[in-house]
Amino acid sequence: MKSEKLRSLILTALIFVFALGQHAVVYGQGDLPTPEDAQALTKLDGHFTFLIASDLGRNGYYDQKQVAEMMGEVAAIAEPEFIAMVGDVHHFQGVRSVQDPLWLTNFELIYKHPELMITWYPVLGNHEYEGSSQAVLDYSGVSRRWVMPDRYYAVTESLSEGVEVLLLFIDTPPLIDKYRDNPVQHPDAGMQAMDRQLAWIDATLGASQARWKIVLGHHPIYAGTTKDEIERSDLQERLQPLLDKHGVDAMVSGHIHNFQHNRVPGSEVDYFVNSSASQSREVVPFEGTLFANPDSGFTLCTVKEEELIITFVDKNGKIIYQHSRVK
Repeated sequence: MKSEKLRSLILTALIFVFALGQHAVVYGQGDLPTPEDAQALTKLDGHFTFLIASDLGRNGYYDQKQVAEMMGEVAAIAEPEFIAMVGDVHHFQGVRSVQDPLWLTNFELIYKHPELMITWYPVLGNHEYEGSSQAVLDYSGVSRRWVMPDRYYAVTESLSEGVEVLLLFIDTPPLIDKYRDNPVQHPDAGMQAMDRQLAWIDATLGASQARWKIVLGHHPIYAGTTKDEIERSDLQERLQPLLDKHGVDAMVSGHIHNFQHNRVPGSEVDYFVNSSASQSREVVPFEGTLFANPDSGFTLCTVKEEELIITFVDKNGKIIYQHSRVK
């Protein structure tokens, strides 16, 4: 065992949820699971695990520094392979170049914990598209941990012989007319070939024999939010049919600034919304929601041969929700 630090954090949690399929058992204050149960559910090293963060960039303000440190503490225990950054590492107007000082104040000087010096796989959010989205890709040539080979790309990992997980990192702003049709505020969005990306998603998912298929992008297809409905309706029309067609297991997004797990009739996809790693927002009711929480924090995704586990962790290190999908 690497440390007892996370064990103590787990035991101080006020809420712990373990979900199996669609059935959840909720532990309230005074009814925490035993240390052995907590260790079994959250000691995820030894399996393929990665950490998910989004909506980071607030120059260290709000909860950003606290969440960043907790990400490092949890990474020291769970030993993630990498960090998936699902958009908006730079809020407000993105960055202008790879020399923009926001790279220091939003990223390098905040995520400085030694356990976070691993690969980060980013995707673009709407705020990156307010500046130079190309500069976000080009930062791969500056920082060894920032690995972004293209605006959308695939990563395939082998769990065991013949068992793979496919991770699809997609570029959602160009799939939404709100951004495509606003060249003043989002100058790069309308320049991207939407049909080409959709064809690539279709072909990549269709060609993969991976047992597990996970899509990661900034904007959710389904979520409880006050944000413009067109953000979701465009993705429901253009993206969801491809996920359903190819048996995608889960889509993980950000953008909404709170934790959500959503399911909708007619689709077998689990839709997870990762909360903000800095400034969170209140939850808006949505009839497809299985779980929602307004705290800031981050997510762990663990993939085994026959199980996919999503774990929501808040800024204090409390495990507030865990969902297990088995096949």
